[in-house]
Amino acid sequence: MINEAWPLRPLGELFEIRAGKTMSAAARDGAEKTPFLRTSNVLWDEIDLTKVDEMAIPPRELSGKLLRPGDLLVCEGGEIGRAAIWNGEQDVMSFQNHLHRLRPLADDVDPRFYVYFLQCGFTQLGIFEGAGNKTTIPNLSRNRLAALDVPHPDVDEQRYVVRALARVRDAMKLHDRSTGLAQDLKRAAMRALFTKGLRGEAQKETEIGTVPESWDVVEFAEVRERLQYGTSTRCTYDPTGYPVLRIPNIEPGRVNAADIKFGTLRKDEAKRYLLKDGDLIFIRTNGVIERLGACAVFAGEPEGALFASYLIRAQLKLDRVDPYFAAHFYGSELGTSIVAGRATPAADGKYNLNTGTIDSLPLPLPPTVVEQREIVAVLDAIDRKVDLHRRKRAVLDELFKALLHKLMTGEIRVADLDLSALTSDPAPAPKPTATEAA
Repeated sequence: MINEAWPLRPLGELFEIRAGKTMSAAARDGAEKTPFLRTSNVLWDEIDLTKVDEMAIPPRELSGKLLRPGDLLVCEGGEIGRAAIWNGEQDVMSFQNHLHRLRPLADDVDPRFYVYFLQCGFTQLGIFEGAGNKTTIPNLSRNRLAALDVPHPDVDEQRYVVRALARVRDAMKLHDRSTGLAQDLKRAAMRALFTKGLRGEAQKETEIGTVPESWDVVEFAEVRERLQYGTSTRCTYDPTGYPVLRIPNIEPGRVNAADIKFGTLRKDEAKRYLLKDGDLIFIRTNGVIERLGACAVFAGEPEGALFASYLIRAQLKLDRVDPYFAAHFYGSELGTSIVAGRATPAADGKYNLNTGTIDSLPLPLPPTVVEQREIVAVLDAIDRKVDLHRRKRAVLDELFKALLHKLMTGEIRVADLDLSALTSDPAPAPKPTATEAA
């Protein structure tokens, strides 16, 4: 299963393995606190510093609990075996006892190679099944981790494998960053467009803040033909009957039909819930209050679709409002806050909308549908940019998984790869291994 050309060694022969500091009341309340990583900070081949906790570590212990650039961190619990490299992102960082810290014992080890091997072994090959202790919470003890047999090719070959896989990972991160920047751009564009418009006209104060002078702020009831709750028929993944949109299918502005269920209804009953192009679909109940403003416009796909009871369909007066304009507004920060402020909390922790609440929602309205569509065109262009980066990222994710499997099993060799198109900094051609040269 593993590349047969690579010799195997127990992980404990390649790395010094140490445990982190246990959190305690004294550590939580003490002075001179040190930031530390927990399992939630260690993702596959990535350290997430979005939320970093702190604890007090006695000076006599601190030196043994600090991280150095190049340390390999492996999760003992949670998703056992998940691993990443600490690259010195902060000057001072320690680690909790649910993480193992691995430091190479010699210079013939590239720690990132073992991140990738552990990822392949735990997530694809299944060669470490049973490595976790079967206690109440599955965990990977130090002794079991040290006993894992791992490949130990020549360090140059380790580095060539790392370089190839890191090239794909870096391209994935680039698209993640680009997606985030495009989403930031859309938020900024929404704030500007829904307060200033596109005509450069003076602004006026309204109940929802400033809008262009020529705009009106109307109640949603003024621009809709009707509101309707969806069908409560039982739905399954059996592809018979009618496709039925549910809460997971409703994204800001659009329908996502990737996870679709089906319901069997009489034809006359189904006709009542048949969606039409331009229908605006609201989520009427959700545990995440921001989701209530994420209404979608039905654009004909999937064909013959109905909508479920946790949704509300609005059919609009299309001569007054473009449905995509309304969807963009209610999906904006301002629109979402308005919807959230009018939602009703329920005993189960969820938030609810009803037709009366939706009818009372304010909507800023340019005087012509043409101007509304110009605003929609700007926001749709940004959405296409976001979608492009997400699609490319998804393709790279599949490429990484395939490449990881094939390199670790020996199905392909690094020398066979040309990944220079992924970045503007092509890697030098890898040297052949002894086995390949033979």
